[in-house]
Amino acid sequence: MDYIKYIDLLLATHNSGKVRELSDLLASPVFELISLKDIGIEIEVEETGTTLEANASLKASFYSRLGSMTAISDDSGLEVSALGGAPGVNSSRYAGNSATDTDRIEYLLNKLKNHGIGPWKAKFRCVIAIAWNQDDVELHVGECFGLIVDQRSGEAGFGYDPIFLIPELGKTMSELSVEEKNQISHRGIACSKALRSLEMRLTKQ
Repeated sequence: MDYIKYIDLLLATHNSGKVRELSDLLASPVFELISLKDIGIEIEVEETGTTLEANASLKASFYSRLGSMTAISDDSGLEVSALGGAPGVNSSRYAGNSATDTDRIEYLLNKLKNHGIGPWKAKFRCVIAIAWNQDDVELHVGECFGLIVDQRSGEAGFGYDPIFLIPELGKTMSELSVEEKNQISHRGIACSKALRSLEMRLTKQ
């Protein structure tokens, strides 16, 4: 199999947790992953979209233009059935723009106190956007189903991982090894699809 070209691929996020996960999930001989920090981009794009798809596309397109290279971004959300799919696209801002992961977890659990006794059905959803340029953006979606529990468990991961239980494994996302998480997570599934697409597009048929 011959590759047409080797490219730089810009990770369009300032979230250090996402940079770590994407770097693991998108490792490939076809491209070199470049972070925004690597090329001195400090500008934060405002996520004005009302869907994960819109925000992922917005970020990938914005940073592709700014960095003058192909960019890849993700927008992910936690959707809790008892809350009508909330926090969804607002997952990172659910407890306010300056909230920490701990703040967001506490806020979510307080909301769920009004919705019976847990655990509560939920899913993580991830949309990966690849912007080859401003006018050429493709999307890849991954989902992971589980339960929200009211006791945190595990030290790894970030966001809502410590209270998102995978029933089949009997572990929260934060208790999984990197290898386990990459196999079953919403971001792992979406990245697997994106990686296949990237390599196919850069491969001489």
